[in-house]
Amino acid sequence: QVQLVESGGGLVQAGGSLRLSCAASGRTFSDYVIGWFRQAPGKEREFVAHISWSGSRTSYADAVKGRFTISRDNAKNTASLQMNSLKPEDTAVYYCAASPGPKGSWRDVRSYEYWGQGTQVTVSS
Repeated sequence: QVQLVESGGGLVQAGGSLRLSCAASGRTFSDYVIGWFRQAPGKEREFVAHISWSGSRTSYADAVKGRFTISRDNAKNTASLQMNSLKPEDTAVYYCAASPGPKGSWRDVRSYEYWGQGTQVTVSS
């Protein structure tokens, strides 16, 4: 198993930036694909970005492409989500998730076995 803890959320004005971190403990971090998801009040949890085991492959939701960047440091057992040009519609609880292997689309919440507790991101207009 792997345990995940997110940090870095907060309140920011539109156009600002935040960097979220996901710290992992337990099994070898590089054994897991990492995904970031978010959930706004009254909405389903949605895909934001994913990064492959080595970090060589990434993908992004259209809504964040060009503004967000996912990365990982397997030596430090951490993953990050750099969020720039934030918009009020980015307001949500952000979760990191881990999957040991392919179960389907990396954009699907069902592909991930382990989840952090989430960190709140609020973007004011």
